[in-house]
Amino acid sequence: MRPPAEPRGPPPLLLVLLTNFVLSFGKETLQTTAVAPQFQKNMDYVDFIHLNILEKKVLNNSEVSVQYLCSKPCIISLEAVASSEFRTGVPVYRRRWKDEKNLYVSRTRQVHLKFPSIMVYRDDYIIRNSIIVHSVILYAWISHKSASNYDDEQSEDYQAAVAKNYTFLEAVPPFERPYKDHKVCLQWGADYLWMLQANRIPQCPHESDGVQLLEFIYASSGEKTGIVKKFEQFENRELETVRQHQIDYPMFTVSIWLYLLHHCEKDLCGILYFIDSKEMYGTPAVFLNEEGYVHIQMHLVRGDDLAVKTSFSLPLKQWFRLDISFKGGQIEVSSVGKNLKRHHHQSFTFREDFYYDDTAGYFVLGGSGYVNGIEAFFGPVKYYRLSVLETEQISNPHHDKDTVEQIEVYYERCLDIQEIVYDYAYIVRQGEKMRRSCYYENYYLELIHKYGEKSQCDAFMWGKELMEKYHTLFKLLQEMDFSSPDVLEDGSDTVVEVGRRIFEKVVKGLSSANGLSNLGSSVPLLVDSSCCGYHKASYFLAVIFETGLGVPVDRIKGLLYSLVGAQGNERLSVMNLGYKHYQGINNYPLDLELSYAYYSNIAIKTSLDQHNIKGEQAFVETIRLMDDELLKAQTKENGDVFMWLKHEATRGNAAAQQRLAQMLFWGQQGVAKNPEAAIEWYAKGAIETEDPVLIYDYAIVLFKGQGVKKNIKLALELMKKAAAKGLPQAVNGLGWYYHNFKRDYRKAAKHWLIAEELGNPDASYNLGVLYLDGIYPGVPGRNQTVAARYFYKAAQGGHIEGTLRCSLYYITGNMEDFPREPEKAVIWAKHIAEKNGYLGHVIRKALNAYLELSWHEALLHYILAAETGIEVSQSNLAHICEERPDLARKYLATDCVWRYYNFSVSQVNAPSFAYLKMGDFYYYGYQNQSKDLELSMRMYAQAALEGDSQGFFNLALVIEEGNSIPSYILDHLEIDQALHSSNTSLLQELYYRCWNNSNQESISPCSLALLYFYMRVLWNNVLHSTLIYFMGTFLLSILVAFAVQSFQSLSAHNSAGRRSEPLSDAIPSSLVNDNEHATRLQQDEPTLSNDLSQQESNPQNPLVTS
Repeated sequence: MRPPAEPRGPPPLLLVLLTNFVLSFGKETLQTTAVAPQFQKNMDYVDFIHLNILEKKVLNNSEVSVQYLCSKPCIISLEAVASSEFRTGVPVYRRRWKDEKNLYVSRTRQVHLKFPSIMVYRDDYIIRNSIIVHSVILYAWISHKSASNYDDEQSEDYQAAVAKNYTFLEAVPPFERPYKDHKVCLQWGADYLWMLQANRIPQCPHESDGVQLLEFIYASSGEKTGIVKKFEQFENRELETVRQHQIDYPMFTVSIWLYLLHHCEKDLCGILYFIDSKEMYGTPAVFLNEEGYVHIQMHLVRGDDLAVKTSFSLPLKQWFRLDISFKGGQIEVSSVGKNLKRHHHQSFTFREDFYYDDTAGYFVLGGSGYVNGIEAFFGPVKYYRLSVLETEQISNPHHDKDTVEQIEVYYERCLDIQEIVYDYAYIVRQGEKMRRSCYYENYYLELIHKYGEKSQCDAFMWGKELMEKYHTLFKLLQEMDFSSPDVLEDGSDTVVEVGRRIFEKVVKGLSSANGLSNLGSSVPLLVDSSCCGYHKASYFLAVIFETGLGVPVDRIKGLLYSLVGAQGNERLSVMNLGYKHYQGINNYPLDLELSYAYYSNIAIKTSLDQHNIKGEQAFVETIRLMDDELLKAQTKENGDVFMWLKHEATRGNAAAQQRLAQMLFWGQQGVAKNPEAAIEWYAKGAIETEDPVLIYDYAIVLFKGQGVKKNIKLALELMKKAAAKGLPQAVNGLGWYYHNFKRDYRKAAKHWLIAEELGNPDASYNLGVLYLDGIYPGVPGRNQTVAARYFYKAAQGGHIEGTLRCSLYYITGNMEDFPREPEKAVIWAKHIAEKNGYLGHVIRKALNAYLELSWHEALLHYILAAETGIEVSQSNLAHICEERPDLARKYLATDCVWRYYNFSVSQVNAPSFAYLKMGDFYYYGYQNQSKDLELSMRMYAQAALEGDSQGFFNLALVIEEGNSIPSYILDHLEIDQALHSSNTSLLQELYYRCWNNSNQESISPCSLALLYFYMRVLWNNVLHSTLIYFMGTFLLSILVAFAVQSFQSLSAHNSAGRRSEPLSDAIPSSLVNDNEHATRLQQDEPTLSNDLSQQESNPQNPLVTS
C-alpha cells in the first residue's frame, strides 16, 4: 500500500491519488507499533499512536479517541487535511498537546473535531457557498520535543515523528448535510426571500468508484450469452484524473457471488472479462477451467498477455464470494463463504504492470460470442474501479436472501430425488437383465415377459422415512416401464427421461375437461419432474406460483423456478425472465442489460432451432381470438381448407402447392408440422410447374438434405433455373453456392450484389460477412464498419442474424455507427426471440384448445405463453377471462383481465382495442382499481394514434361531459395549439379525425356524431339573432297547438327515438399478421434464403446453410 501524503507541502499528484481509495481505518504503517497490554520499566518501550472514530464522517463535533504511549516527554499532534475538486492538501483542523508526566503508560484522550462550517453545513442565508469535499485524512503523530519547542513551526513534525498514524473520514455531500443554527434572527423579508429559493438548490448525486455491476440473481445456462456492462469516464474530474493515472498501474477490486452447478465442460468458461475496442481480451479476464480452477488473464503494458491459474478450485452447489483485487503487477484472489469467512487465498506478483482502461470497451458477465459462460447463478457483483480492498472492507451483501436460501434447498432436495431415480432404474434394469438370461432356457418365462406385467421394484432398499417423504415419486416409479428403449443406460439421461414422463402425465391430466381442479395435487409431481432436470416442469411451476393458478400466489417460489428453468435452458423460462426485467414488473427490477442477456440467448436459439426440422415446434402466428375471419381459416389435415388446397395442388395449381408445402413445413394455420410431406409437394411443384419459388424451395432442401438425400448437382441446376427467372433469393443462393462449395468469393460477391439490388436481405447480410471476415474481393483486411452497415440493412429487411448483430452493437456500443442503446438492443433481440418455434408450439396448442372449447387447456397454455411477454397471447388470455369470468375467478388468484390487458398495452406492438379496454377501465373504474381520468385519456389517445376511430370518439365524449384534455396529450395527437383553448374547435377536430379514420363508405357513429355537431353549431349560431328567436318561438307555438289538435283527433302513437351509442371496442378488419419465420447461417457465415413457399402473408423464411 502506498504511504499517505505528508500533512504539509505534499506533491499534488500523490494527494490526488490518495484521496480516492479507501484504506482500513487506523491501519498500521511501517513506523506504527502494536499496543502492548502491559508495560514494565525494565523493557525497551516503543511509542505508538492509534485513532478510533465511531462515526467516520466529516461532521461538526466528531469525536475521535486517541490512544498513545510516550517513552519520553512528547507532543501529540492532530491535523485534518481536506481535498476538494480544485484544491488538495488543505489543513482544516489542528490540535496539539504535550505529555511530560505519563511516560511508559498507554493513555487515551477524547478529542472533538471542529471543521469549518462550509464543510459540514448546507447553504443558507449566511453560509452561501458550502464546498464539496472529496476526502479528508486525519493525521496523528508523536514528537519527542521539549516544552520549549511547543510553539515552534511543525513543518517537519510528521516527517520526524517517532510514531504516526492516519485514517480517512468520509465526506458528506452538501445536500445531505444539516442546516446550521446560527442563533440569530433574520428580518422577515430576508427570511422569506431565503425560503423561496432554499429548495431550488440542485441536488447532485455523489459519484463513487464503487459500482454495482449486478444486484439481482442471474441464471447463467453456460451458453454464449451474458450480461454486458460499459463504463464511461468519471464526471468528477479528480476521480477521472486518478483513473487515467492508473491505466498503467491498475488498482481495482471485483467481488462476485456465485452458486456454481458444474465446472467448465470444455476449455474455459467466462466469469467476468473485459473486451476492448478491438474486440480483444483486456484486463481483467477471469475464467473457470475444467478442474474448477480460476484462470485469470491480463493485458500487459508492453502489449503482451499473461495468464495465471489458482491452486484452489471453486466449490460446487454452495454460495461463495470470489474476490479479486489488482494492484500494479499484483493479484489477490480470495474465496469467501456465506458467513464471510475466507476459505482460500492466493497472491500473484509480476515484474510488469498491467494495462487497464475500463472505458475503452465493455465488461461481460458470463458468456459471449467468444466463450461459453459458466453454469451457475450469479449473485450480486460489486466493482471498485479505483480501490484495492481487503475482504473485510468489501460491501457486497445479498439483497434477496430468501431466494438465495431457496436455491440451496431446491438443489439439496433434487440431489436426493436424482439418486433415488437413478438407483431405482439401475435396480430394475439389472433385474431385467437377469430375467432375460433365463428366457433362452424357459419359454414360459419369455411369454410372461412379453405379455405379462412390466418389471418393477417392490422390495425397496430405502428407509421408511425417505419413502414417506417422497411417496408420490416412489408410486410413479413403480408405474413406469424401465425396459423401454427410450430409457437409456446413461444415468443422467435416465433421470431426465423419468422427469419427462412425470411431466407428460401431469400435463395430460391438466388438459382434461376439469384438469385445473387437480392442479394443487399436481405441484409435487411437477417439482419431482423439475428436480429430474426436465425444466418444462420448472416453467410450469414458475407460472403457477407467480399467477396463483390453482394455488396461492408465492412470488419467491415463482422466482425460484423461473431461475431454475432458465438455468436449465428452458426457452419459455428464459423469455419470462427477459420480459419481466424488460418491463420491471412482478417485483423484478428493471434491468435492460439483464433482460438482453436472456433475450439474446433465445434469439440465437431461434435461428438454430429452425435448422432442426424435428421437435415440438410450430410457426408463431398472430391470431387474435376476436378475429372471426382468421379463426375460420384455421384447419387441420382433415379440415375443409386443407382438403381443398390438397385437391387444387393435386391438379397442378402452383399457388396451392406452395401454400400446402408451406403449411406442412412450418406447421402453420393449425396443420401439424410434417417436413417430409412438405418436401414431396416441393418436389412435385418444382418438376410439374415452372414456378420459381417452388423450384428454389426444392433446391434448398436438396442442398441441405433436409428430409431428402443431398443432391448438389440437381440443386445447382434448379437454383440456376430459378435465378434465371429473376427470383432474388435464388440469385443469393447462387452466391452462397460459390462461397461455400467453390470458395470463389469474387463470383459470390457478384451474385450477392445483384441480389441486394433486388432487395434481398440475405444478400446484404452475406456481403457484410465478406467484409467482416476480410475476404471481400479487392478490399484488403477486415472492415467492421462497412460490415455493420450491411448487417443493419439486412436487419431492416427482417434478417435474423443481421438483427442479432445489430442488437449486439447496440448493447456494447463498440461500433462507430451504433451508439450504446440498451433498450433498442433488447427490443431487437426480443423481436427475434418471439419467433421461436417452441413458443409457437405452446401458442398453437392454446389456440387449438380454444377452437375445441377445451377451456381448461386453453387457459393453461395461454397463461404459459402470456407470461413470456407475447402480446397476442396476453390479449387473447384477457379475452378468455372476459368470456369465461367464472373460470378465471375459480383458478386464478390474480385479476386476469386487468393484469393481461395492462401487460398488453405496455408492449411496443399493442393493439388499439387493448388501449380502449384499459381506457374504459380507468374511466369507469375496474373492480378494486380506482378511476383515473388522465390515464384514461392517455389510453384513448394512444388508440387514436394507432388509427382507431374509437379513440377519437371517446376523447370527444370526454370533452362533451365537461372534462378538459391536458395539452401534452393534444400535442401528442399533433393537434394545433391554437385549438387547445376552444372546446368547440377541439370537438370539431376530434369528430373529423374520427370520421376520417372510420369506414367512409358507410354511415358510422363518427359520421353521425360529426353531422350532429355541425347541426348544433348551426343552431347555436341561429339563436344569436333576436328576431329569428322570436319568429322561431311563434312558429314553435303554432306547431305545438297543431300537434295537440291532431293528437286529440287521432289515436295515440308514440315513436321511440334511440340515441346513437358510441362505437364498441372496434377491431380492425385486417390485422397485420407478422408471420416472418426465418432460418439463417451460423455466426459469420453467409445465409441462403429459403421461404419454402411462404408468400404474401408469410414473408421470406431462409433456411440455414450448413
